[in-house]
Formats: sequence, structure tokens, C-alpha cells
Amino acid sequence: MHSLPLWAEELARKLLEIPLPRRWSHVQGVAARARGLAPVLGDAAALLEAAAWLHDIGYSPELTDTGFHPLDGARYLRDVHLAEPVLCRLVGNHSCAIIEAEDRGLADVLSREFPASDAVLSDALTYCDMTTNPDGDVITVHDRLTEIRERYGPDSLVTQFTHRAEPWLVASVTRTTERLSRHQMMTGETLFSR
Repeated sequence: MHSLPLWAEELARKLLEIPLPRRWSHVQGVAARARGLAPVLGDAAALLEAAAWLHDIGYSPELTDTGFHPLDGARYLRDVHLAEPVLCRLVGNHSCAIIEAEDRGLADVLSREFPASDAVLSDALTYCDMTTNPDGDVITVHDRLTEIRERYGPDSLVTQFTHRAEPWLVASVTRTTERLSRHQMMTGETLFSR
């Protein structure tokens, strides 16, 4: 299982580093956040880290099919790499993707091909994604939502999605933060500040 994150890192590097360097920076930061959750996730830590590396591969020009990166990335992992179904479901549903899929008319397809995954892992991946900016730096979920809206502009479907999904995104980050806090209280460890 320890080789899964390494495989995921190399695949993400191959697909993102040259054509999308800023996306690659973001993915590196998300994976670092995922590694920081390992003490809380136990046996699922390698799976989360792999999903963190791969969550945005659907942006790669090589993979674009529907134009909806969670679905395109999950299909590529399933069809080309025969990846574990749970990994494909995490990538396909990361950061409330089902809400944006509704706006794109793809919700039925997404939920049929990649049903929602484990809630704790989904929350953890959302936490990592939504507290990492495009440069790979740690930020708050609210700052991340503001950054996305500024980058895409007020009329973008992505901006509209962030407004609809905000309560769920914030709740996922909050639940993961609370899990970290409980772990820290039980063990006395400090994992990271946000």
C-alpha cells in the first residue's frame, strides 16, 4: 500500500507538471496536507494521499473528455489504470463535485459511475483541497473560496458552484478539523495549525 502514493505522485507529475505548472503546485500542496492527516486516518492514509495527488488530473489536456475534471480524472484512473474503485470514487467526488455535476447535467452519470465514497475520507480530501491555494500554500477555506471566485469571475459556472457548495465544503473542513483536534487532545500531538 505504501507504493500507491508514489505511483499517484508520478502519474500526477506526468499529467500536470509541464502543461499545468500551477495546478501541479496546488496538487503538491494538497498531497502534503494529506500526509499530515496520516496519524488520524491510520490504514486509509495512503489512499487519501493518492487521491490528493490525483484529484485534479482531469484538468490535463490529455484527459479532457467531458470538460468536468472530477469525472474525466476518475474515468481515466478506472479505464486506463484499472485503479481501485474507492480511489476512483474519491477523485470523481472530491470537494462536492456532485453539486457542480448537477449544474453541468452530469450528476446522474457521476453518481452512477462513481457513487459517493467513505464520508471521513471524502471530508479529508475536501479539507486538503479547500485549504490549499493554487500555489500549494495553506489557507483558510473561506480564503480559498474567495480565491476561486476571483480567479473564475462572477459569471462562471465554477463560481456559482462555490456559492451553492459552500455550506458543505465548510462543513467538511470543520469535521476534519474537529477530528484533528480530538486526535491532538487524545495523543498530545500537534499535526498542523489549520
